[in-house]
Amino acid sequence: MTTPSDETLAKMTQGGDNDAFGILVDRYEPKLLRYAKRFLFGYDDAHDLVQETFLKAYVNIKGFDISRSFSAWIYRIAHNEFINAIKRKGREPIPFFDTDTLFPHPTTQETADRAYLEKELSEMLDKCLASLDPKYREPLVLYYYEEKNYQEIGEILHLPPSTVGVRLKRAKEQLEKCYYKLNGTN
Repeated sequence: MTTPSDETLAKMTQGGDNDAFGILVDRYEPKLLRYAKRFLFGYDDAHDLVQETFLKAYVNIKGFDISRSFSAWIYRIAHNEFINAIKRKGREPIPFFDTDTLFPHPTTQETADRAYLEKELSEMLDKCLASLDPKYREPLVLYYYEEKNYQEIGEILHLPPSTVGVRLKRAKEQLEKCYYKLNGTN
């Protein structure tokens, strides 16, 4: 038996099939939690906001156009929830990035201080990531961790794909400059 697409499940939900929405929640909850934890400021907040995202999606499912991508639609709802939470808290999110994805570790032999060096590098890169404006940080999260392409990111953030590319490029340049500045190298 083939698994129904997200859009088919959304259509079934529009018709009153609550089990179909449950399948969508099962599919997207881990993804949205990962997205939230990397963009926001704490696991408890992230979990609550993901639940709010699903509530809003369920309430507004009748407005979903099944000819469009359900993934982009649910990520857009999550994006709006996360941005609103940031505004309510009155502070910037602390990013939870896996720094290995963006910057390779320097190769070292196994030594007693390897863990210390890795921790120091991770902290340095987190500082750089925290210095990024959310308009640059969020596309990085969506691209590297949620594995969204430029088109999908554009739909989520309501930007043309070319703007997504520009923001990713600028974000990487800013991260690199910050990294070298903190590292004391050019």
